[in-house]
Amino acid sequence: MIRVAIFIFWLLHFLPLPLLAAIGKGMGMLLYWLGRERRRIARINLRLCFPGMPDKQREALVRFHFRAFGQSLLDRGILWWSSEQRLRRLVRIEGLEHWQAVQDKPVIWLAPHFVGLDMGGVRLTADHPLVSMYSRQKSPAIDRLLLHARTRFNPCIMVSRQEGLKPVIKSMKQGLPFYYLPDMDFGARDAEFVPFFGVPAATVSALPRLARLTGASVLPVVTQQLPGGKGYVARFYPAWENYPSGDSFADTRRMNQFIEERVREMPEQYFWLHKRFKTRPPGEKKVYGG
Repeated sequence: MIRVAIFIFWLLHFLPLPLLAAIGKGMGMLLYWLGRERRRIARINLRLCFPGMPDKQREALVRFHFRAFGQSLLDRGILWWSSEQRLRRLVRIEGLEHWQAVQDKPVIWLAPHFVGLDMGGVRLTADHPLVSMYSRQKSPAIDRLLLHARTRFNPCIMVSRQEGLKPVIKSMKQGLPFYYLPDMDFGARDAEFVPFFGVPAATVSALPRLARLTGASVLPVVTQQLPGGKGYVARFYPAWENYPSGDSFADTRRMNQFIEERVREMPEQYFWLHKRFKTRPPGEKKVYGG
């Protein structure tokens, strides 16, 4: 079944982007109707993060998210098989001057989980090798494709989460930017309960620790999916000043606040299908049940 799906993705990646986007949005709505559990998770996340939003508006936002997510899934075929020239046309880079201002020192590219995350990451590898972390996939075929996409333009280093941060630090000291995905719930280990939209969320506090150990600048980069199948924009933001401050909680909170600001700009594109609040502080009941 996986191989059949991969073959379909391969066929579809030849289509013009607007047509591919339309099919992807349709697939997203199919996932909405079939994915009862993920639909429930998205509803809970949005209710927690936007308690004042009317129910009808939140439900519309869930649908918009599935559409954006479906489009991003099909667009991965372009990452896996299309030419570098097509990828450069698909993903525009803005704010490059912010990176150029700090590229003579270690740098952490802070990349939150928006639907365009992989599009921006692979596009950046066309210009510069980097180091990043990934979670191994259950399907070996999918795992190979993801690693292929992320390493086919430059000799990038992909570190599995099981390996820890030591290989990342070594690569950063050799001059590679670290494309860091900071905002998923991996449990209470190495995490602090830091507010995310006012809700305590288990947040890995590695960012200030890593910045301190390596002397790296933190440079956010967020990839936005453009409407109408017009591609994506990977946008660099200015490097953070006075970071880290020495207060781990405050530094991690600063990261979450930055992500919140970007979510408010394009709420349908944040990855609401993840159980962001799965790990709860001691004594707090589970928000997803079970």
